[in-house]
Amino acid sequence: MAHPYRVGLIADTHGLLRPEAVAALAGSDFILHAGDIGKPEILAALRELAPLAVVRGNNDDLPWADDIPERVTLTLAEVGIHMLHILPELDLAAVDAPVRVVISGHSHKPLIEERDGVLFVNPGSAGPRRFRLPISVGRLTLDAGQVQAEILELTS
Repeated sequence: MAHPYRVGLIADTHGLLRPEAVAALAGSDFILHAGDIGKPEILAALRELAPLAVVRGNNDDLPWADDIPERVTLTLAEVGIHMLHILPELDLAAVDAPVRVVISGHSHKPLIEERDGVLFVNPGSAGPRRFRLPISVGRLTLDAGQVQAEILELTS
């Protein structure tokens, strides 16, 4: 791989795709949206930036979201990634592939935590502000099997 593989992480847009979030995700090789999308236009806009994988959140209950899966497992740059909206619903034993990273949303609280060799990342909420929680997206940098995660707080 010539350069590190950049994966943009976004969740809980709830119908709002901020220009700051688009700018932070620009240049991604792939984007993951961890649910509570809000409206299909958000996915169309993200697909203009990079290939996209998405899971349905508990608020994505309208017919446009019917075909969006609740969980996705994929391999990017040789790294196994599992994504779901609500982390407490995770059952890693049921995932039929090696998983190095778990991406989730729902709590609106940014999180990067390693447990038992698995990196758990919640990019926080990029949508409407809730309580005093930050507005943020995330990024994974995958390079030769190594994984780095960061939270990018947006200024607004």
